[in-house]
Amino acid sequence: MLEHFDAVSARDTLVKAIRELAAEQGFDKVVIGISGGKDSTVSAALCARALGKDHVYGVMLPDGEQKDISDSLLVCRSLGIRYRTVNIGEMHAALKAQTNLAQDEIPEEEFVVPFNRESDINVGPRLRMTTLRYIAQAIGARLVGTGNLSEATVGYCTKDGDTSCDFSLLGKLTSLEVVEVGLTMEELPKELVKKTPSDGISGVSDEEKLGLSYRDIHQYIRFGTCGDAQTDEKIRRKEKANLHKRSMPVILSPFQ
Repeated sequence: MLEHFDAVSARDTLVKAIRELAAEQGFDKVVIGISGGKDSTVSAALCARALGKDHVYGVMLPDGEQKDISDSLLVCRSLGIRYRTVNIGEMHAALKAQTNLAQDEIPEEEFVVPFNRESDINVGPRLRMTTLRYIAQAIGARLVGTGNLSEATVGYCTKDGDTSCDFSLLGKLTSLEVVEVGLTMEELPKELVKKTPSDGISGVSDEEKLGLSYRDIHQYIRFGTCGDAQTDEKIRRKEKANLHKRSMPVILSPFQ
């Protein structure tokens, strides 16, 4: 349990906020990318409570083989929401096939695009978001953003990927607070709420990849310090370097 955090109140306030937004903007359906991790799991449950399970469309988006796809299915079936699987593997492969052409395969005056692992990793979230946007528009639904405040703070998100949505549901909750909210929802499998976060690509946990613990990030966000000056500074540097992911593009003025 987290001190100074009322998970039940946060849960009920978000359910109410979804209903109010839907009434204000005139929509009754939402689309959510279901990864099997805690963020999309809790988001789907909140939307099902707010709008009814028949108005929540979960989309599973494996990039080729996804070893924990059964977790995504478990979320959808536990909540009783509609779901669909769209494998983005062939799209990803087609993009690489075109962009990674060697110099002798393209006109001489065109430049070669070298393979870059980080760029390639970020293709997945961007193709997923394109697919989710396509589906949401096709069925007249709004796209739910499932990223949390901890990830946004340190930039552990993909610009034009998982940061793109019609409304952000968990954007003011830290990773630890999302877990607390999920644990108040009896309809959710607790093992998925407590599941160790990972990107499913690198083979390591999110905390290992970041070199930071979500508890330290939580403490930094909520109390200004995690208790260790070096860790605080590491988080602060990541926060500053990734502010562009949390802002609209800079518009340059032609006027003096």
